[in-house]
Amino acid sequence: MRCSVLAEAVNKFAKSKLRAPLILGAAAVWLVFSGDPGRVAAAEPAGAAAARPNIIFFLTDDMRWDAMGCAGNKIIRTPNLDNLASQGTLFKNCFCTTSICAVSRASFLTGQYARRHRVGDFDTLLSGEAFAETFPALLRKAGYHTGFVGKWGLGGALPENEFDFWAGFAGQGRYFAKGDPEHMTCKLTRQALRFFHEAPAEKPFLLCMSFKAPHCQDGAPKQFQPEHRFESLYADATIPVPPTATQKAFEALPPFLQQSEGRTRWQRRFATPEMYQNAVKDYYRLITGVDDAVGQVVKTLDELKRNGNTAIIFTSDNGFFLGEHGLAGKWFMYEESIRLPLLIRYPQTPKSLRGRHIDPMVLTIDIAPTILDFAGVTAPAGMQGRSLKPQVMGESPAWREAFFYEHHFDYHGRIPQSEGVRGQRWKYTRYIATEPVYEALFDLKADPGEEHNLAGDPQYAATLEQMRDRWRTLQKQAQ
Repeated sequence: MRCSVLAEAVNKFAKSKLRAPLILGAAAVWLVFSGDPGRVAAAEPAGAAAARPNIIFFLTDDMRWDAMGCAGNKIIRTPNLDNLASQGTLFKNCFCTTSICAVSRASFLTGQYARRHRVGDFDTLLSGEAFAETFPALLRKAGYHTGFVGKWGLGGALPENEFDFWAGFAGQGRYFAKGDPEHMTCKLTRQALRFFHEAPAEKPFLLCMSFKAPHCQDGAPKQFQPEHRFESLYADATIPVPPTATQKAFEALPPFLQQSEGRTRWQRRFATPEMYQNAVKDYYRLITGVDDAVGQVVKTLDELKRNGNTAIIFTSDNGFFLGEHGLAGKWFMYEESIRLPLLIRYPQTPKSLRGRHIDPMVLTIDIAPTILDFAGVTAPAGMQGRSLKPQVMGESPAWREAFFYEHHFDYHGRIPQSEGVRGQRWKYTRYIATEPVYEALFDLKADPGEEHNLAGDPQYAATLEQMRDRWRTLQKQAQ
């Protein structure tokens, strides 16, 4: 059954059944029968709950910053995300502080670098004390009705009792479970719509919707498995091969990267032109499925008269190589791996400021304080990120010019550990497990493809030392 058909069935059932206990009083009757799409949450009472926005945090898995139409991609179809961008703010320079799933998700929740939250692998859980200072826990304490749908991504027991609504799962999950014809994206969408219909009208809500897509299906013959209805999408397209997806670029890598897990996964996905076209098209098809899910969510909010007072944040846990440098996966400090999509639609943004694409360097650790700021909740002192609300509202606060990057998960020695600094022009990477430490210095202005390592060039010795000093300073600040 197609997702849209399932969603319509859920909507009809919910309007006649699930919301029945809430349809009390004249205001609620108006909510059901009014045809005015401009009114917001008519059944919500006046006061604190009505003043605080609902919040949706969409998180994809392994989605690049440039895999949206609004980001300049001429092939992929993302009309709903493009529409969100036109209604809100697109951040052109969003980055993760660690490019791997579990660590990055912990940073989203806590607003902290990995060396502070100490989730460095797929087994470590956030302690009860640490979870109490995450944005979902703080919003629930502040009176929000909270829900989680999709991939949890951290170790330990699932935090089912820490949310009012739980439809999460451990591990990676599968796009098609054995004996189940429903695609995971469809299933998550259905669960999200159920959350909206069950959410009490008298309280603001927070929904964290965490997709598996467009993560590959590890171990499956077809690495990226889209919904059946999208299998013919992009069939007539030819995906351009990245300029750095060459043997020359691969041979410029140090030997430990040439022998890394990134190369192993390249061989599984992109080793021939046919494999490349098929894999990237399926990757795009998974993202189009996510886009359709976002559209269904917005449509349902419109029907429930709650869209106008709902803030939406859309991003990913990390980036993804599509063959650049002869690599696949993420982990390493190249732009394809660390740069993310970020769309924020905030209901109080003046119309004159909507649809902007802005440049500030923003990070995964900024999301938690931003969500708390939207809700009027003070961020804990331990959060290291900063609220993006001022930028969304058109302000230009003093802002970071560089950030510290760290990646200490080595996957049986197959993912070289690294730290570094990404600045506006210069990028400095240290592969800290090599002996001696291997350094890379790239001039992003002159060499945006990061093909020419300048660390060994005497002409750039002073710049290299400056970046080392900056790494030491930012590393200490990230503690």
